[in-house]
Amino acid sequence: MTILLIIVGLVLLAVGGDVLVRGAVGVSTRLGVSPLLAGLTIVGFGTSTPELVTSLFAAFDGAPGIAVGNIVGSNIANILLILGVSALILPLAIDPAAFRRDGLALAVATLACLAVVLLGFLSRPVGFALLALLVGYIVWAYRSERRHPDAESVMHEHVAADVTSPGMSLIAALGLAAVGIIGTIIGARLLVDGAIEIARDFGVTETVIGLTVVAVGTSLPELVACVIAALRRHADVALGNIIGSNIYNVLGILGVTAIAHPIEIPPEIAAFDIWVLLGTTALLGLFLRTGWTLKRWEGGVFLVLYAGYVGYLTI
Repeated sequence: MTILLIIVGLVLLAVGGDVLVRGAVGVSTRLGVSPLLAGLTIVGFGTSTPELVTSLFAAFDGAPGIAVGNIVGSNIANILLILGVSALILPLAIDPAAFRRDGLALAVATLACLAVVLLGFLSRPVGFALLALLVGYIVWAYRSERRHPDAESVMHEHVAADVTSPGMSLIAALGLAAVGIIGTIIGARLLVDGAIEIARDFGVTETVIGLTVVAVGTSLPELVACVIAALRRHADVALGNIIGSNIYNVLGILGVTAIAHPIEIPPEIAAFDIWVLLGTTALLGLFLRTGWTLKRWEGGVFLVLYAGYVGYLTI
């Protein structure tokens, strides 16, 4: 029964997250929001909604291992699993100019996550600081791309275009967004309940469940978006989705979770998993700097590393 609960929760999260993003971008398009702003904000927030709702439920349920493990594990899965799969489908080339600012923001967000984890407590002041960094990034990105349109602005516009349904009415878009929100909330509730139960039944820590099952489950919308982008040969969108999602996960999701319900950071995450995230992010930057392309063999390396990481956690 517990496994079924988790499976249903995962399906609802995957479908709900994808539907929410499409509905939200549809609403923004009908209201005249620019594709640039939609790609920067709405898609980023939308694909991170499963992480947000799941971490909030876990925090209020007294399961910090799931709440924090979900974010750290999702960012690791985004790079090693999702970019690994995407690169196997299509080598992911990126314009160096399109990576400079967002790559810097990703590095800052990852280092901020490291600092928060090493502090050992996710407090409200920390949450407000993380959200301030996110707002600063969005304003900086939007203003710079409005003034000097470049490869970065094209990439963010492609992100929005890939999830837009032409001809959708405002009512239909609002309905789609509402269905996505409901599906995401129900899916997150089922997933958290199932994760807590399976941790108790099998004697596995909630942190391990948060870093693996929950993290992969909440990353399913990113997986869907990146696979579609790779199949459409939009390499910039696949990379942009992951870089943006990892920035939003740390600065937005951890920030909101801290403000809503301050929690302790599980010591095992500080001892091991945060360093895996740091190394994974650094490896992504290294791979991209060598030819500005994430090659198929590099995607294969990512998948092998992720299998090793999950195997280490479970054993």
